[in-house]
Amino acid sequence: MNRSICIHGHFYQPPRENPWTNAITYQESAYPFHDWNERILSECYAPNTQARILDGKGSVNAWVNNYAMISFDFGPTLLRWMESKAPDTYQSILDADKLSQKNFSGHGSAMAQCHSHMIMPLANSRDKYTQVYWGIKDFEYRFKRLPEGMWLPETAVDMETLQIMADLGIQFTVLAPHQSGKLFTLEGIEARNRELDIYQPYRVRLGVDKFINIFFYNDSLSQLLAFENLLSDGKKFAERLIHTENTGSQQLLNIATDGETYGHHHKFGDMALAFALQYIKSHSDAELSNYAEYLEKHPPKQEIKIIENTSWSCSHGVARWKNHCGCETGGHPDWNQNWRAPLRDALDWLQTKTDSLFFGIGKDLLKDPWEARNCYINICINQYDEDTFLAERSLRKLKQWEKEIVMKLLVMQRNSMLMYTSCGWFFNDISGIETEQVLLYAGKAIQLAEEISKETLEPHFLKILELAKSNVPGKGNGAMVYKNVIKKQC
Repeated sequence: MNRSICIHGHFYQPPRENPWTNAITYQESAYPFHDWNERILSECYAPNTQARILDGKGSVNAWVNNYAMISFDFGPTLLRWMESKAPDTYQSILDADKLSQKNFSGHGSAMAQCHSHMIMPLANSRDKYTQVYWGIKDFEYRFKRLPEGMWLPETAVDMETLQIMADLGIQFTVLAPHQSGKLFTLEGIEARNRELDIYQPYRVRLGVDKFINIFFYNDSLSQLLAFENLLSDGKKFAERLIHTENTGSQQLLNIATDGETYGHHHKFGDMALAFALQYIKSHSDAELSNYAEYLEKHPPKQEIKIIENTSWSCSHGVARWKNHCGCETGGHPDWNQNWRAPLRDALDWLQTKTDSLFFGIGKDLLKDPWEARNCYINICINQYDEDTFLAERSLRKLKQWEKEIVMKLLVMQRNSMLMYTSCGWFFNDISGIETEQVLLYAGKAIQLAEEISKETLEPHFLKILELAKSNVPGKGNGAMVYKNVIKKQC
């Protein structure tokens, strides 16, 4: 069979917990649900674990766990919430990965994800490493295996991040076609007369005998799926996948969208997906696969350079997460996003302070402060208790007050990464709930830093945020938004 089909869903919600209470506050915009996690759980995450296939009379003919037949990644912070608040759905997702290993030659369909969904090319080197490391450790804890692939937030890519991923054992990732650069033979000779073939994997050279593999998704079909009406008919959806540019030669047609497409953005999308998967499975002209299985059976025949500092959701590279580039979510033609730059400036200033504090104090208490931060994920996923962690990582036996300082430093670091969650810049105004959330994490980092150092940080942070002007009358600027959300949530 020459056509293999892989449908990838990127399932993600930004972390929404109040960092002081670790609970999600009521979100009015998610009505009639308590918050957006609960709403999308009901509309998408849960239905895809038992999607209905109807017969010709409208009766349920079968129930399908869609996750077992697609490729998918789930945000670690979302799975952490789901583990506690929706354990049945959570377990069904874990079970689906085991089922997919039976379906796809021993290769599970779940991919890892960088932990806090920060834009990796805009992160410093230490944060890049921790984000990849935490993403892998969280995945291993949940899925009980090492991940073969890793999803980059917003598919934002740079060579340093790819190098870190490869060093930590990641074999592949998925990018948009416009992120591809020059083609080469496997011997490193430029292939001048060849064009990108999105139906084949490529490898990126990272050094002598060091590579990572790249799949490029079908952008036109993915766009139709996400923003048009391709999911209105499961059979038509399947036929489109089977027959689009099918040359008869060995191909992998893969599409990638937000997983919320299947049920949240498109009502009954979970049912259309289930029907399409069953239709493809029974069709003689195509077979379902996942990236890891296809990579084993059909390794890359060419190398490629990637275009660094690009993403799938900003036509200006990664500018959407640092300035007013023109990319926004619509509905307000007279608004601007000039607030994005001072927001990032304020967080960068704060991170410089928290990193300096972390290392300055941590080096006298910990063998290696940055390695201790990497290993802190084991506490977050309840693999280590604090005493075991400190016994392994401390320079000496610590006094109780020193232990408390170390744990505050680590919580401060976790919040200083959460405050870079990409959703804080994605939408139209600094007063949106996603940006309020990153400001809450900044506020928690400030509180801990001030407690530890006795240095006042908040006034200067607010001074920078004053430059972030809101488009919404009465919201003022970033400093006012910060004060209001801190007052409301704390």
